[in-house]
Amino acid sequence: MKKIVLVGTGMVGMSFAYAALNQNLCDELVLCDINEKRAKGEAQDLNHGLAFSKTSMRIYAGTYSDCKNADIVVISAGVGQKPGETRLQLLQKNLEVFKTIVNPIVESGFDGIFLVATNPVDIMTRVTRKLSGFPNNKVIGTGTTLDSARLRYLVGEYFNIDPRNIHGYVIGEHGDSEFVPWSQLTLGTKPVLDELMDNEKYSMDDLVKIEESVRHAAYEIIEAKGATYYGIGIAICRVVRAILQDENSILTVSARIENTYGKLIPCKVYVGNPCIINKNGATRQIDLSLDIREMKKLSESCELLDKTFNELEF
Repeated sequence: MKKIVLVGTGMVGMSFAYAALNQNLCDELVLCDINEKRAKGEAQDLNHGLAFSKTSMRIYAGTYSDCKNADIVVISAGVGQKPGETRLQLLQKNLEVFKTIVNPIVESGFDGIFLVATNPVDIMTRVTRKLSGFPNNKVIGTGTTLDSARLRYLVGEYFNIDPRNIHGYVIGEHGDSEFVPWSQLTLGTKPVLDELMDNEKYSMDDLVKIEESVRHAAYEIIEAKGATYYGIGIAICRVVRAILQDENSILTVSARIENTYGKLIPCKVYVGNPCIINKNGATRQIDLSLDIREMKKLSESCELLDKTFNELEF
């Protein structure tokens, strides 16, 4: 019996819930929101589509007490990102929201895995870890999973290759200091940097533009339609599936840096980095063979997140 509790029934949360229903992701899906009436309405709306689906998923509005026997609690609650506002500017507002969420979930007896999608996701994941006292592996964020998917799509489009055969990641903060370690990206098994040397049709300048497009994608979408939610909803599903099905998949979730990349990275920081994801959460981080410039970028991104977190007042 696979059970998920979703906290926050805004556009991100409900995009996840709708995708979860269509993917038959679990047996039981509980919707929690400070606006109980909305949660009930969302559950009702989803249930009306069950007759057309291949699932017999049980969907209902609930409370934090329903977290007791849940496998995963997905948190998407929080203040939305406004046009022109950085993810880090959201921090103080969402910290106050999380204080009212995490403690009652823990008090319910919940012993599963926290998956945080609220921005700024790296810091909010670390906040969840601090408030809950859970083991590091059982508190993870969506990190740069969506950014990495955006990267694969754009690189695949550029080289005219199926994105599923593009192997590379966006790492660092899910935000303005994220970056692409191009030294690690491959087209199939061929390093992309080798392809640039072998084919004059392609250039590093174009890859830099792709990286900028990935970094600024959220701002463009927010400017165009007010918010981003479909992509991250599907990304949440991907992480949840890896946990529930014990896949040992490598995904760039936001996880706690510990004994990774030597002494160059601040310990205890939560940041997007490839991790092995299974039923126990983020069980192991993968150290990428970054070059000197890439290591510097990762270090700077982590230092920014660490500094910002340490300025919070709990």
